[in-house]
Amino acid sequence: MRKIATTTLLTALVLAGSPVMARELATLTRLDASTVELKRDDTAPVAVWISADTVLDKGDQRFAAASKDGVLKLPIAATDRRYVILEGKGGKGRTVVAERVLPLEQGSNFRDVGGYVTKDGHTVKWDKAFRSGAMPLLTDADYALLGQLGIGNVVDLRSIEEREVAPDLLDDKLGALFIANDYSLKPLMAKMGQGGGENMYAGMEKMLAPQFRSLFRRLIADEGAVVYHCSAGQDRTGMATALLYDVLGVDRETILKDYHLSTELRRLQFEMPKVDPKDYPNNPILKYYVAGEDGKPRKAEPLYTPSGASHLAQFFTYLDKQYGGSEAYLRTLGFTDADFAKLRKTMLD
Repeated sequence: MRKIATTTLLTALVLAGSPVMARELATLTRLDASTVELKRDDTAPVAVWISADTVLDKGDQRFAAASKDGVLKLPIAATDRRYVILEGKGGKGRTVVAERVLPLEQGSNFRDVGGYVTKDGHTVKWDKAFRSGAMPLLTDADYALLGQLGIGNVVDLRSIEEREVAPDLLDDKLGALFIANDYSLKPLMAKMGQGGGENMYAGMEKMLAPQFRSLFRRLIADEGAVVYHCSAGQDRTGMATALLYDVLGVDRETILKDYHLSTELRRLQFEMPKVDPKDYPNNPILKYYVAGEDGKPRKAEPLYTPSGASHLAQFFTYLDKQYGGSEAYLRTLGFTDADFAKLRKTMLD
């Protein structure tokens, strides 16, 4: 694996009242249907290429020969999955950047897990794994965009009740392998409702062990990109992503920053199709989506406890105390040194 030779670019975010640095070499953010914005802190001159994949080759378009700009607007259509490749003088310090949040018309919280820099200087690869909320209302244009990602696996972390009313179609559309483990949502919701909102995830790692085991097995197998999701793409998916990043060596401040992006990236109107709750009288997920306590449709809740702590920060503390960390926990699911070595080889540049 090649270590990054260029200076790490740091993106600041205030999280829970404290400055948190998200370690990314550069970012690519969509401005409109035809334009993205590239940001980087290092203004050393670089060639800027637009590519259809993560490898620089003769078919790629050079946008700039020696740009020193910290901010650039690039012509990339929302319908095309494209990559920006930054290349230093003499071909050194090459960096690949992609849109973290995919511009889906009717998706929720669908994003690439790639791009973050690890503590030892590697980078999580783009287009190896994607996280999301439920996807029952994707459009034809959405399926066309997702069809460019090389998706070979869909791991559905949801319960039987959730899948009953909002089944996945992505695997059928793309010919991907679909994996789900049957369980009821009711015990999980009861567990999350205990403790007055504090330490909400403690114990969920046991309830979700089959789901997490399935996900990591598919990531290690490296048989096409993996999409994994729950309903909101924030709690079960957030825990799974945190475990993955932690094992890969991403610093926990960056993991927390990424986790809390879910609040602004969720679009609840696309997470659940319009169904009559009367047709599913015992389905707990519909009660959640139909209305809050005041009778109005729910909104995405910030992922903090009543005391102001991050749910994920509390989960990390719990994991460290109960297991000795994320890797130690995954070992209880049967993963070995060889598995972790293959995972890092697969997921890291």
